[in-house]
Amino acid sequence: MSSYTKDSDHSVDLHIVSSRSRDIKGDSINMSVAGQGRKKFLVCALGVFVSYFYYGILQESITKGEYVKDGKKEKFTYTLALVFIQCIINAASAKLAMSLFSREKDSTPQKMFSACSMTYLGAMLASNQSLQYISYPTQVLGKSVKPIPVMILGILLAKKRYPAAKFLFILMICMGVALFMFKDKPAVADESHGFGFGEVLLLVSLTLDGLTGASQDRMRSEHKTGAYHMMFFVNLWSVLWLAIGLVVTGEGLAFLGFMERFPSILIKMVTFGIASAIGQVFIFITVTSFGPLPCSIITTTRKFFTILGSVIIFQNPINSRQWAGTVLVFMGLGLDSAYGKEKKDIKNVKNVKNESR
Repeated sequence: MSSYTKDSDHSVDLHIVSSRSRDIKGDSINMSVAGQGRKKFLVCALGVFVSYFYYGILQESITKGEYVKDGKKEKFTYTLALVFIQCIINAASAKLAMSLFSREKDSTPQKMFSACSMTYLGAMLASNQSLQYISYPTQVLGKSVKPIPVMILGILLAKKRYPAAKFLFILMICMGVALFMFKDKPAVADESHGFGFGEVLLLVSLTLDGLTGASQDRMRSEHKTGAYHMMFFVNLWSVLWLAIGLVVTGEGLAFLGFMERFPSILIKMVTFGIASAIGQVFIFITVTSFGPLPCSIITTTRKFFTILGSVIIFQNPINSRQWAGTVLVFMGLGLDSAYGKEKKDIKNVKNVKNESR
């Protein structure tokens, strides 16, 4: 009896030890997983920062750079060619991702991809063309206010309702943009197109971005369109429209002549497209692994540092009032992202509770 008691006591001791060892192992595994998660997040954040920072440097270098041949200065005005190469690389990247990760068939009609590509392409062209008339920091900040047209179009077209807090955050963004865009003295640098032409192009780009988002939402809701399929076919249709535009406008031949005089431009443009594609991959990994809020924080922060980098590298002057406007814009964007994510999480929790009942 006593021996049995000893054995049983011993077995209990072993059980306690083994339980503790399992707990220790479990804790170490959890710590390891958490460590791997932190490393993955840092890699994703670094990937987005580096790729889009380099993307921004290349974009400003290409569009704002001076090209000199035999004492003659030229400007880069080949926006169609630049976006054409970018769309080719985006389509190739999406096709590769489809073959590696996506096995699902897509039932989305090609006419929807075609229509979406027009607004997508128009937004890209207007955004790139605006750099002919405004500074790169202005363009980055202008593109950061995308929630404004999305919200307006959502109210007008989709009859959506938004909470009062969202209007407050959008008001912060508007005030920040107003502070940044306000000119102390009339601009006379570009008399051929008149003051404000670059800003008008930015407004066109933002409006078309809003329409593109509405079109993509419709595809997702009606046909469950995958991200890679959407990226591939929208860019493929864009390549077709751009090819026609390059031929009809004569920009294709003009660009070939420019490239013959300045061969290094092709390397820059291809690298520009690759940086864009890599950035999109890291954004997709971030969204799928950590959710839209961390991704939004990363992309919003990187835009701020892109402006800072442009000021330092290309010596784009920004005064204290414009810095205040920049900070106000990114505060509004950050709060809007956090608030929207919080509401979605609450809604998802409620849906889960209702389903469990």
